[in-house]
Formats: sequence, C-alpha cells, structure tokens
Amino acid sequence: MHTYRIGDAAALLGVSPGTVRRLVDAGKLTAERDELGHRIIPGPALAVYARETHRAERESTGSSARNRFSGIVTDVILGDVSAQVEIQAGPFRVVAMVSRESAEDLKLEPGVPAEAVIKSTNVVVERP
Repeated sequence: MHTYRIGDAAALLGVSPGTVRRLVDAGKLTAERDELGHRIIPGPALAVYARETHRAERESTGSSARNRFSGIVTDVILGDVSAQVEIQAGPFRVVAMVSRESAEDLKLEPGVPAEAVIKSTNVVVERP
C-alpha cells in the first residue's frame, strides 16, 4: 500500500500541511504512524477523502466535461486566427489553443480568472 507524508498529501490536495494535520486531528482523514513516529496517510484513505470532498463539485457542473481547473490567465498570445491562452491553476499550468474570436469575446488577458474545462478521449496517465 502506498502511503504519503503530511506534506506530500497536502501538495496533492492543494492545501497546507497544517490543514492536513487538522483534518487528521478532526478524524476526517485517516493517518498512521511510521517507524519513526511520523504521521503518514494511507493512499486509499487519501483517495477516498479527495473523492468525497470534491463529489459535490463533480455532480453540479451541468456539463459532461469532468476535468476542471480554476485559475488565473497568465498569458495570451493572439495570432491571426487563433490564440494561445495560458492559465495557472494552483500548481498546474494549462495551455490551450482557442480561436482569436473566442479569446476576444471572453476578454481573456493576464490577470483575469478563468476555468480550463477539459474533455478528452486521450489522456496519458504516468506515475512519477
């Protein structure tokens, strides 16, 4: 079974290590102690917490696209026909090619909030 240290679990959840410690102390997230006495989170428990925490968001989107990254536009490069839009969504950088017309209609420019909504039939899954 894969386990996570507090800091690693925090990075995966997008919260601070202190938040993970409070979740463990409140009994909302299961933790065990390793041989050195450090708290570790079992991978399956972390997966259940992540799934349950974001279930309401997944069920209320009104869209068939399930991959959503809320963030801030950091760059827009306008071409004659298309535009490259870069969004920083937490630790994730999402780059999209959209029509120039769409970028202008959405008034996309650095500093505005945006959501990258991704629906794909081809997703590569890798393990670090």
